[in-house]
Amino acid sequence: MDLTPNVFDTLIIGGGPGGLTAAIYLRRFTRNVALVDKGNSRLAWIPVSHNYPGFPDGINGKLLLDQLRCQLGKYGGHVIPGEISNLRIDDGLFIADCTSPEGNVTEMRAYTVLLATGVADVGMPVERWDEAVASGAVRLCPVCDGYDVIDKRIAVATAEVNPVGHALFMRSFSRDVLLFERADESVVDADQHAQLQAANVQHIASPLAGVTLTDDLKPVLHTRDGESYECDVFYPMLGENARSGLAANLGAETVECDTLAVDDHCRTAVPGLYAIGDVTRGLNQITVATGQAAIAATTIHNTLPWALR
Repeated sequence: MDLTPNVFDTLIIGGGPGGLTAAIYLRRFTRNVALVDKGNSRLAWIPVSHNYPGFPDGINGKLLLDQLRCQLGKYGGHVIPGEISNLRIDDGLFIADCTSPEGNVTEMRAYTVLLATGVADVGMPVERWDEAVASGAVRLCPVCDGYDVIDKRIAVATAEVNPVGHALFMRSFSRDVLLFERADESVVDADQHAQLQAANVQHIASPLAGVTLTDDLKPVLHTRDGESYECDVFYPMLGENARSGLAANLGAETVECDTLAVDDHCRTAVPGLYAIGDVTRGLNQITVATGQAAIAATTIHNTLPWALR
């Protein structure tokens, strides 16, 4: 195919670390890129990330996003505020409807599309959520920051898949771990209960009713039997569903939690449609998303006709 004016080489949907990294790579490949983002990156929730390489003292999530946007700007790229509400294929091109924050809808055309849309979290009743996350009283990723809560009193909620796994994982960092039931009925079976006992994890059988904060920002977990448990940190293990609808509507394969199945080059089952980061099946980490971004961007560049000077 020949490259046509007014058609983007790649439309990137989602401006988190994965989408921004892919845009940086593609702009450095001199590709014509549009990056559309509606401003809901989960990275903005992170007060300090200590496991992202290159920042020995950690880095604030919003600051990392700002630096990635600044880096993209140095190569002539920018973020377009808005939301892609519809994606279709017509005559070999991807056609996207982009709704601006003001509600105006414009049509965008591209040869390839890269989804970096992340996941939508299922809520948990936590008082003063933003303040709780900002202070570190509530944390979202044991893999990311288990090291940062060594020897704290740690509360974990059951997850839909492998309900005891995260509580057992946290025993690597603390002797004082409590596992709380999220659902009305226990999802912990006899074998899993035995694992908790062997690891000396306290299992609270009464379901969670809510979480409040003390004056010094410690989480207090309230159960339906009227008991309350003060801890140092709470991992709610939010349920999540991947924002994969745009790809699924085009025939891309989805697996658990609506995540997208991709190959080693981040390609979905739809030719020309790529996906990276939390929207795909795998480990939800910033480094994973940025690594996938490099792979996908390079594959896209090598697949498209050469952008000769």
